Amino acid sequence: MTKDRRAIWGWAMYDWANSAFATTVMAGFFPLFFKRYWSLGTDVNVSTAQLGFGNSIAGLLVALMAPILGAIADRGSAKKKFMIFFAYLGAIMSACLFWVQQGDWTLAILVYVLGVVGFSGSIAFNDALLPHIAPEEEIDYVSGLGYAMGYLGGGLLFLVNVLMVLKPSLFGLSDSGEAVKYSFLSVGLWWGGFTLFAIAWVKEKRASFSDRSRGSAIIQGFRQFIGTFRKARHLKTVFLFLFAYWFYIDGVDTIIRMAVDYGMSIGFEANDLIMALLLVQFIGFPAAILFGKLGQRWGVRKSIYLAIGVYMFITVWGVMMTRKWEFYVLAIFIGCVQGGIQALSRSYYSRLIPKEQSAEFYGFYNMLGKFAVIFGPALMGVVGLCTKRIMMPASPTAEQMTAIGHLASRCSMASILILFLIGGVLLYFVDEDKGRAEAAYLSQKQ
Repeated sequence: MTKDRRAIWGWAMYDWANSAFATTVMAGFFPLFFKRYWSLGTDVNVSTAQLGFGNSIAGLLVALMAPILGAIADRGSAKKKFMIFFAYLGAIMSACLFWVQQGDWTLAILVYVLGVVGFSGSIAFNDALLPHIAPEEEIDYVSGLGYAMGYLGGGLLFLVNVLMVLKPSLFGLSDSGEAVKYSFLSVGLWWGGFTLFAIAWVKEKRASFSDRSRGSAIIQGFRQFIGTFRKARHLKTVFLFLFAYWFYIDGVDTIIRMAVDYGMSIGFEANDLIMALLLVQFIGFPAAILFGKLGQRWGVRKSIYLAIGVYMFITVWGVMMTRKWEFYVLAIFIGCVQGGIQALSRSYYSRLIPKEQSAEFYGFYNMLGKFAVIFGPALMGVVGLCTKRIMMPASPTAEQMTAIGHLASRCSMASILILFLIGGVLLYFVDEDKGRAEAAYLSQKQ
């Protein structure tokens, strides 16, 4: 495959575009605004559960759609079209958060869920374009470049949004609440605007299948999806990796989505949490590129294991931390490995799948990732609520309620550790050479 630098940069710029949603909305202001504005007056553990279940519903919707839509996209050369559709669904929903009124937590969750569907769906199809625009010898680097651009782009807009919230008068805004609303609007504009680079520069090759009419693409897509399951006995390595990925990326995504909520639940100030998120973004930019290079030179599996080990350390420390500076140190560690484990998992998977069915297989990849997101935040919510119910005395004092609430939040964080352990054990049994042979066999059967 010859290199098309403009296509590579167009592909990476989509990470720049959509990461504004991941930072400003998912990780940053939505959890804060949800607790303080849309779910005002609700118990902190209940609002955590509401947010966790909202993330889970979004994950379920994407998980059910992605593989089938991916198979259809493979047959109809429609990966880019599906990516664009989901991108603008997410961008529009981000902007719509601007108009959700105080106390209307149900509508806030609904709009947020649709935004996450757009975000996750677009990523699934953008991932599927990776094997088609990057030579295999550079695929780890290109995957890392995408995440690096995401951290930089998302971080820059998030920095502006944080300044808007901290100094609203400088932007002609009345207060920080209005600034948060305009931040949601800015995400929609940023996401929709920078997606134009991917639309203009990334060219999708026509499918090699003989019948490419729209109706036939849908029918053949369903047939391909069913056929993949029938041939599953020849794809043991792919599915073993997917199960490993399911568990360890669950831990990663849960920390991304629930870290601010967790910090607030144990008594940290919102401004400290937001500044820590900014730190993650700007450390993540060079770290993702370096992890891509590390994967090329040291080995992808070893590099993924390094990241899993760091995340286990982060989880244990997060359960025990009590001081503000500890949250900043953990943010530095997260910034060093978050983009790396995501980028190398994405590029490692590309080596195990038939390129002709990349959208379908990245549909499975993102499906399991989103099923993990169903489980992780819900696990935190259930563990926190159960711990609180078990520990709470019949007539608690205010001090007891606060202490038990903090303990419940720490137990919910500790539950994530098991996900990294299981994922690491399963990854040990993945054989890359065997996976390549299985992918080659499936390609010959098309």
